[in-house]
Amino acid sequence: MSKLILNRLAAAGKVFRLKEERELAMTRPLVMGVLNVTPDSFSDGRKFLNVSDAVEHALAMEKEGADIIDIGGESSRPGAEPVTAQREMERVLPVIAKLRRYTAIPISIDTYKASTARAALAAGADIVNDISALRFDPDMTEVVARARVPVVLMHMLGSPRDMQDDPSYEDCVAEIGEFFEERIAWCTANGIDQANIIIDPGIGFGKRLSDNLEILSKLESFKRFSAPLLVGASRKSFIGMLGQSDKPAMKRIGGSIAAAVTAVLNGADIVRAHDLEQTVEALRVVEAIREGL
Repeated sequence: MSKLILNRLAAAGKVFRLKEERELAMTRPLVMGVLNVTPDSFSDGRKFLNVSDAVEHALAMEKEGADIIDIGGESSRPGAEPVTAQREMERVLPVIAKLRRYTAIPISIDTYKASTARAALAAGADIVNDISALRFDPDMTEVVARARVPVVLMHMLGSPRDMQDDPSYEDCVAEIGEFFEERIAWCTANGIDQANIIIDPGIGFGKRLSDNLEILSKLESFKRFSAPLLVGASRKSFIGMLGQSDKPAMKRIGGSIAAAVTAVLNGADIVRAHDLEQTVEALRVVEAIREGL
């Protein structure tokens, strides 16, 4: 059996149980749509600060084929300054509550703050997407364990403020693997069901260009954790480093699609994307080709 088929089968059949008897089934590569309710995100800051605009965009992404909507109220771009939990909640909670009234699509809350995660889950979110892998807030582990919801554990060196200040590794992929071993062990020792864990190697989070490319080429090494693998390369700066470096993030569509397709071919189960229509179309072609294997 080819590696391509093995990669596809790694998470096949896995089902996440969500609230209100809803499910998230891993029967094919899924697409997570990005919704930043922030004034300073690297790609779409200020575009969706209005609640109605944010909800409209989320519904548009669902119509274009998004399987999950990931909502964040604090920028995690390199050099970003943190915001208070109160400010973050003021941004995301009205959007989550209103969106949930219109759709049953799984909603992910992109936060590392326990109070925000707790409130977001109460407002209608289903998944916690924590860029710190439950390290920044000592209460986050308990929130996830009590709620029994899927959680994304992402690898990052440092914090968004300093993560790109000369990051270095002896062996990037091996060190990320060691990180996941420790984090998964932490979660299971503290009441989080391993079946609810999703891992994300953190493209662009404390990574050099060479690191990002190596991660994408060696994603298969992370499949040993038997956890769905999420990859978020959409519009990231490494794409610009390979071509026209001054190109605005929103113009990096071609590179984003190439990264998403490569990620899926190399084992990703979920890709996080800004350009939903193009990403969904590209992955539909990938799946059609796979079906012919």
